Amino acid sequence: MVHDRTLTFLLLILPLGTLGATDEATPPSWQQQPVVPIDQRIDPARITETPLPPLPNTIHAPMPPGFRIAMEAGDAPVDEDTWIRTVAAIDRGLDFMRSRQSRNGFWMMQTDAQPTDQPEQATPVAAAITAMGLQAFAQRGLDPDTDPTLSKAVIAIMGVREQGDLLATPLSNYIRSAMVSGLASLQDDRFRDAVTDGVESLARHQWDRDEGISVRADWFGGAGYGNRGRPDLSNTQSMLQALYDSGMSPDEPAFQEAVVFLSRTQNLKAVNESTWAGDDGGFVYTPANGGESMGSEHAGEGRYGELVPAGQSRSLRSYGSMTYAGFKSLIYAGLDENDPRVRAAYDWIRRHWTFDENPGLGQQGLYYYWLAMARALRAGQQPVITDAEGAPHHWRRELAEAILQRQRTDGSWRNGEDRWLEGEQELATVYALLALEELLKPDPTASPEQVEP
Repeated sequence: MVHDRTLTFLLLILPLGTLGATDEATPPSWQQQPVVPIDQRIDPARITETPLPPLPNTIHAPMPPGFRIAMEAGDAPVDEDTWIRTVAAIDRGLDFMRSRQSRNGFWMMQTDAQPTDQPEQATPVAAAITAMGLQAFAQRGLDPDTDPTLSKAVIAIMGVREQGDLLATPLSNYIRSAMVSGLASLQDDRFRDAVTDGVESLARHQWDRDEGISVRADWFGGAGYGNRGRPDLSNTQSMLQALYDSGMSPDEPAFQEAVVFLSRTQNLKAVNESTWAGDDGGFVYTPANGGESMGSEHAGEGRYGELVPAGQSRSLRSYGSMTYAGFKSLIYAGLDENDPRVRAAYDWIRRHWTFDENPGLGQQGLYYYWLAMARALRAGQQPVITDAEGAPHHWRRELAEAILQRQRTDGSWRNGEDRWLEGEQELATVYALLALEELLKPDPTASPEQVEP
């Protein structure tokens, strides 16, 4: 393993680095796996092949995962007033969640969702939402041995693990990922085996050569809904978040295989030779099956770019939530500021700096966007972001203000744009709570001058 700690990103002053391809004589072990027949669930005609993207020569250790907010203002990476108001908002949000928990410990028991590639499959979301709610309570410093709400949520999630029925649904990747992150956030050895089992299952369900997927295939390295249908960046980043939260090293095959998929999801010609790829550095929803983008759909060009006007080349649009998801996933996988993928994604973020909408999608997925933003910017380790116009932003303070302004009188949040269930108060509230907690987590690598005054 080669680990090198990079404390800060200097993306504004460093020259664009050159991509270093892996030595052809000593390819990674995951490239040497024997080829097996392609999985019967996959239609080979739907797979597009492109050259293997360049792989990083050096893997850099990201900031270690953190699971507790600063319990005192002096330990927080924000000013005292922001800390006080944000903690108060978190507590009101947790009180709302307490009022909505069912007797068996779950949230959103009666709510179903449809996978984007299987719209006919209505699937319960309770296990995933409950695991995220569990994490929101744990990160506030609450203890399942003394807090009844958290205790019931833990019992519910451990029951899912033991029974396994909800893990056989089309949303199983989201459920497993949320369970791993939630149980890891407890920082309790009693749940170590459950975390380990979840990690092994997630890695096993990643599309790779075990399913007959060539490294040249646009499915390779990604995760999909329950290992059914095509992979996408949303499922993949959820998987990688869980692997990161579990403490997995970035040099493990699951992370390095994911770099291949992430590269093919980015609008960056230096690493992505897909015919639809542009060069703005942002990310789309998936490169699989010829590529899809919710940003293209929102722009009226069709999710697959099929409605691009005649005479124009087909392209897919980058958008905010997926770009932040891609940015943090690259960092979790050990890429640093010298890698053009990271630099290009960061520059896209600087050009589309906003808390008011999910760039490219308007209000759709706004709360998901805020959570991806909070996690990505914390992983990037810059307390101040300078946008493309040269304006500096204390992102933690600004994000806190944006989220606090939308809190409702009962302590909840709700997106008026109902797509992806954000019109449901429990889900929007969990997203908001996790985002607020992310920005209050102490930064173990920050020097005193980097902490916001």
